Amino acid sequence: MRALALDLGSKRVGIALSSGTLATPYEVLARSGDRRRDHRAIAAHVAETGAEVVVVGLPLSLDGSVGHAARRVLDECGQLAEVLDVPVETWDERLSTVTAERSLDAQQLRGPARRRVVDKVAAAVILQAWLDARPAEHAAEEPS
Repeated sequence: MRALALDLGSKRVGIALSSGTLATPYEVLARSGDRRRDHRAIAAHVAETGAEVVVVGLPLSLDGSVGHAARRVLDECGQLAEVLDVPVETWDERLSTVTAERSLDAQQLRGPARRRVVDKVAAAVILQAWLDARPAEHAAEEPS
């Protein structure tokens, strides 16, 4: 299944893509200040890539509760679902940016180059976790 993941930030949206089992950083969309315009740009990426589902990172609190940031993302997910022709799912993104930062540290990527990619790498971390969880979910759904 071709999936597109979003790491919704206030200044940038990290985008990752998968055509099956491996998530790949794809794009960073700079926020325009107009959410509708941003959603149209995301819809264009969905159409361009042939994505069948959009997975949005949900920034739950460390204890798993839904805080202010998660409520904001859930609100935006609702708006996105009205614009997109594919399902919009959320996925727990706790520590995805930390994981992305560690990956970039390992590559010794610093400064402006790092800032240009961290959001799409975080989206790839979110998407990979979602992809990795799918086989277990589907096996549990199949009759024995």
